[in-house]
Amino acid sequence: MTGVSLKELDKVRARLRDGYESFGYLDAGTDYPAFTLPRQLERVPPHRIELSEAETERFERLQAECIKISLHDHLCVFPDPVDQTPDYVREGRVTTAFEGLVDIGYDAVFDALLNGLCRIESKSGWKWQDVIHDLGMRLCDIAHQNMVLVARRVEDIRRAHREGKIAWIVNLEGAAMIENELDRIDILFGLGVRSMGITYSEANALGSGLKETRDGGLTAFGRKAVERMNKVGMLIDCAHAADRTTLDTIETSTAPIVISHIGARALWDSNRLAPDEVLEACAEKGGLIGIEAAPHTTITHDRPEHTIDAYMEHFEYVRDLVGIDHVGFGPDTVYGDHVGLHHLYAPALSIQESRTGADQPHRAEYPQVEYVRGLENPTEASHNILRWLVQRGIPDEDIEKVMGGNALRVLEDAWH
Repeated sequence: MTGVSLKELDKVRARLRDGYESFGYLDAGTDYPAFTLPRQLERVPPHRIELSEAETERFERLQAECIKISLHDHLCVFPDPVDQTPDYVREGRVTTAFEGLVDIGYDAVFDALLNGLCRIESKSGWKWQDVIHDLGMRLCDIAHQNMVLVARRVEDIRRAHREGKIAWIVNLEGAAMIENELDRIDILFGLGVRSMGITYSEANALGSGLKETRDGGLTAFGRKAVERMNKVGMLIDCAHAADRTTLDTIETSTAPIVISHIGARALWDSNRLAPDEVLEACAEKGGLIGIEAAPHTTITHDRPEHTIDAYMEHFEYVRDLVGIDHVGFGPDTVYGDHVGLHHLYAPALSIQESRTGADQPHRAEYPQVEYVRGLENPTEASHNILRWLVQRGIPDEDIEKVMGGNALRVLEDAWH
């Protein structure tokens, strides 16, 4: 299936966008507080992987031919300075980066709502009303423009590819807000949620998160929740779940699951990355592993400074471990200062425990970066990942699989 060529894509999306800015139907400063936002593109010096003339032609052809899916990203813009984020999140009108999306290389993106930050700001757990509020605000904004469409079926992704649009897929990183009410899964599905994590680092009623020192696995209620997600057709994600909980989820689910943004613990000893046992179990049940690029995650002992080359070392390792049919990309990038966000929310999000384990202070130090060169935001990442694959001479068939074909296969099954 061929979509809009790269040369025409910007024109098509610019026409569809028609200058729309988030919440453009309201008056900033009157209807809601205005926040200072950074440039969506080139906030820092851009980095582009250079290609030869022949490689450029191949890149442009694949860009048009392949359906390209990000398994996990954040398409919103965070404030500048980043310490305004708590007030910004409490207000609830989170800006979607429509300007940056004009040039994004993806046809579809699993966009993670800020339910984790809502939890922090509410001070009282993952509140159901916070998640519904966040979802409703984003849906209202997207309903006022034509470049981004809300994807609820696989055909919506194929349509976006054909028409040069972007399929926006609603993802929740954790399921704590359903508490012990299975019917809330149905409600979320009815509101457009098509992917949900079992846990978001901390334990909840379903199972243990990756920051926990003791992993109790999937609970009895967690097994019922997995069964309900299978029945309604919601993709299950274990990116922030602990190892035993992930293995139990894989065993319980009748549909393949994803670990949407992760890396290989064999390359860097961090709880934020997965051991071979978990990666292999996911693949054996037909699932998919997306490679994570958030700052200071997918580094390696050979490449401790986080760049696109360190990131792609994780891709190559997982590909070689589980096969080309079970790996994709979930970069987990943002428009704004991602490192600053981590510093701001590190205590509340337990980032240090998630990465190194509270009981293992001996783990190696690594160079701190201000941003991940080559993967600074979703737009830059979308082009450079494909350019890297082309530059390395990866076969067309394999590129088609990892850029989106593998994800389509999993979604055809999980979404019924």
